[in-house]
Amino acid sequence: MHEYAGAIHIHSTYSDGTGTIPEIAQAADEVGLDFIMMSDHNSLKAKRDGWEGYHGGVRVLIGYEINDKQDKNHYLAFGLDETVGVKITAQEYVRRVKERGGIGFIAHPDEERSSMEEHPPYPWLAWDSQDFTGIEIWNHMSEWMEGLTEDNKYQRFIHPLKSIISPPQKTLQRWDELNLQRRVVGIGGVDAHAHKVDIMGFFQTEVFPYKVMFKSIRTYVLLDKPLSDKNLQRYEEDKQQIYEALRQGRSFIGNYYHADPKGFRFYAKEGKNCWNMGDYISYTEGTPPTMYVELPQEARLRLLCNGLSVAGGTMKSLEYTVTRPGAYRVEAWLDGKGWIFSNHIRVGVGEEV
Repeated sequence: MHEYAGAIHIHSTYSDGTGTIPEIAQAADEVGLDFIMMSDHNSLKAKRDGWEGYHGGVRVLIGYEINDKQDKNHYLAFGLDETVGVKITAQEYVRRVKERGGIGFIAHPDEERSSMEEHPPYPWLAWDSQDFTGIEIWNHMSEWMEGLTEDNKYQRFIHPLKSIISPPQKTLQRWDELNLQRRVVGIGGVDAHAHKVDIMGFFQTEVFPYKVMFKSIRTYVLLDKPLSDKNLQRYEEDKQQIYEALRQGRSFIGNYYHADPKGFRFYAKEGKNCWNMGDYISYTEGTPPTMYVELPQEARLRLLCNGLSVAGGTMKSLEYTVTRPGAYRVEAWLDGKGWIFSNHIRVGVGEEV
């Protein structure tokens, strides 16, 4: 498998961000990202204007963020050439994205922020929809704003990366429960805008520059073959490889600020068979698979089944023979802060596809 690091959920001057796409791509290139996934609000104009492709060493993929008429139910849609329509329900745009071959992720599903009246929370309410590819289990801006208080606001503005601890437990629990029914892929998002604010009326400063945000929550994809080296003729093939890895859940989320997650692996084997994140394994008591976890460095590791810890400790690797069906995933923590969160390997639960 070939591993690539990306940042998802990014806004540019095509909506409410302050950076142009070339500027954003340059920031991503400078911090070593392999791809970025743009998601300006309710528009694919950036794609029509020709900004998809290679920018330096970074692959720019362009989707968009959809919302309903009440500005609720935000949804990150990728792999489309045209928008799916306006003034329709969340259930309808989720269905249309799937029918048109795209992939979609519920943005900040359990957002509860209340620190700024002008920026209310945007939780997902349309849980009767069954057509979404996955959910954004970790959103940098949501966590930052949810923890903002009058006492800590200066510290959080000065050090925006230190305050990011982990995905919301409510969202992780929901994610585990959804995977008992079918594969629901988890991604991490930065929700980057690089807002500019006036300081005491004298000068303007950029809050959360793109380059800073790109050093936090990243989504890593595992591909069957390497991406091309800036080969424009192979860009479409490269893009589809990334989208397919996300569709299949062959990916994990890591907070780069704590340590580089590159090299993390979570897989299962039984005899000559091998399964990766996102896969389904039929459960047979006589021939249970063994799960393997490999970390780039020692950390507090947890292997969870249906949201409950079944093995772990302070270690760099783990082997665990499965004893019961369930949705298995891995968490790794450094100094009490979330570092790596894998997608699930489902054993005998939910749909096979």
